[in-house]
Amino acid sequence: MKKDIDAFLEYIEKQKMYSLNTKKNYEIDISEFMNYLKDKEINYTDVNYEFIKEYLVYMYNKKYKRNTIARKLSSLRSFYKYLFNNNIIKTNPFKYVKTPKKEKMLPKYLSVVDLETIFNVPNLNFNLGQRDRLILEILYATGIRVGELVEIKVSDIDFFNKEIKVNGKGNKQRIVEFGDYCFEYINLFLNDGREKILKKHNKTSSYLIINDHGDKITTRGVELLIDKIIKKAALKRKVTPHMLRHTFATHLLNEGCDILTVKELLGHESLESTQIYTHVSNEHLRKVYLNCHPNNKKM
Repeated sequence: MKKDIDAFLEYIEKQKMYSLNTKKNYEIDISEFMNYLKDKEINYTDVNYEFIKEYLVYMYNKKYKRNTIARKLSSLRSFYKYLFNNNIIKTNPFKYVKTPKKEKMLPKYLSVVDLETIFNVPNLNFNLGQRDRLILEILYATGIRVGELVEIKVSDIDFFNKEIKVNGKGNKQRIVEFGDYCFEYINLFLNDGREKILKKHNKTSSYLIINDHGDKITTRGVELLIDKIIKKAALKRKVTPHMLRHTFATHLLNEGCDILTVKELLGHESLESTQIYTHVSNEHLRKVYLNCHPNNKKM
């Protein structure tokens, strides 16, 4: 069993080019299923459709959200498809298993006022303050994922055209744009704070964003520093790096950007992934209409 799981994980990493984070999620989902099989004394090659239905009931009883169940089924469906294609099993029991409809969660985003509040927290007189402000600027200016942010190298930046080459999911490359504010803080950190950090530790780095030891920052490192910024800003809400991505998309649509452009900038494979933002944008349009149209005002 372990041999087949390891081979599958290597396959999705090396051939399917899935990210390490996605690979880890697959490993967790498959391991949980294997532990369930062990408790039931069933071999993983003997799983059938009826047993999968029992496992679905088990997950519902554990109060898993539909999105979580859908993700776990997707992981197991891919694993058993791999087993079938490699003649390890004769039939794929997951082939006809329906995925539960995902819950429609409207993306949370920040207002312009909240953005200004958190952007003013980092102290630009300090090396790490310059870095933290740059992280906020890039996430909001480009809408990239935090995993894409930490992989940016200085050589990926086109300063003349104000573009950055990023590696997205599945190692797919795309170009994102940035504006004057982001340009200003990239230059500030590169020519001041970053140089001082590297010099202090006698290091060099090809990565744009580094930690206080001069090494490449991690996604967890970015999440922790944003938590600290939000705490200092005294915002009464949870803010994640991904919320800045949501804010980027929502603000673009609210200002009239077409959805296909937003799709490409976000690096979504399908338009369906981007359309969730139109619900937020439509709500904004509705409020503007109700507040501004003469027929909605009492004479």
